[in-house]
Amino acid sequence: MMIAKYRRQPLPTKAVQVFEYALVVLGSFFVAIGFNLFLLPNQIASGGVAGISTILYALFRFEPSTVQWAINIPLFFVGMWILGRSFGIKTLIGTAMVPLFVSLTSDWNPASSDPFLGAIFGGMACGLGIGIVFRGKGSTGGIDLAAQIVHKFVPLPFGICVALFDGLIVLVATFVFSVEAGLYALIGLFVTSRTIDLVQVGLNSSKAIMVVSDHLEAIRDALLNEIDRGVTVWKAEGGYTRADKKMIMSVVNQNEFSRTTQIIKQIDPNAFIIVMNASEVIGEGFSKS
Repeated sequence: MMIAKYRRQPLPTKAVQVFEYALVVLGSFFVAIGFNLFLLPNQIASGGVAGISTILYALFRFEPSTVQWAINIPLFFVGMWILGRSFGIKTLIGTAMVPLFVSLTSDWNPASSDPFLGAIFGGMACGLGIGIVFRGKGSTGGIDLAAQIVHKFVPLPFGICVALFDGLIVLVATFVFSVEAGLYALIGLFVTSRTIDLVQVGLNSSKAIMVVSDHLEAIRDALLNEIDRGVTVWKAEGGYTRADKKMIMSVVNQNEFSRTTQIIKQIDPNAFIIVMNASEVIGEGFSKS
């Protein structure tokens, strides 16, 4: 007897794809607004490529958009070469659109000259933009790509790699500007992070996902290899049929949630999925304590 293999479902419809591209573009615009109206005028280098461009603008008057293009685009192609996989057209769009919008809005008047307000509202605007880009299943590239490259060769969690890059940028900003400017940059980083969480998955940054499916092995392989998250397989019994079943549980972070559920539904449109907030996750890939 031949056993039928699962088939991945068709890719999202054109309308869905257009909507996701629109989200990437819209999110990139909000990131640029937060940068030009709040962060750059107040010399707040709150991590990322935007922080680097803020520092170089203050020191050498290099145009921020030019610096961001000069870092983002090469990083994208280096990432493709070293990591051996395509980041997708939406990541390339996000990588290019943020500097483009920064250039187009460079002559807009600052919204505030108060560095505290700049850190708060700049962080909120950037976090909103990045969260929207994540919703469109894209990325703004930059430091995240650099962190992925380092993560490939150094035995450190990806989140730690990102934090080290951002921390180094804030430290440099402290020496270039002042200790106070460095503290404002930390505030901006925190607000950006929390706003991304809010846009993506509410106040919780992680989701616990449990799946019951007839294609469990395929889903298990996808979670392990495509999402790079661990899984736990439980033995279960159907309440009505009393048939033996298995259930998978996995925990994903905020920028993996949409992609995870999409992959599961592609493999099995009839999969039974339970999603719960994970207010605190301790273990490999998450908090250590």
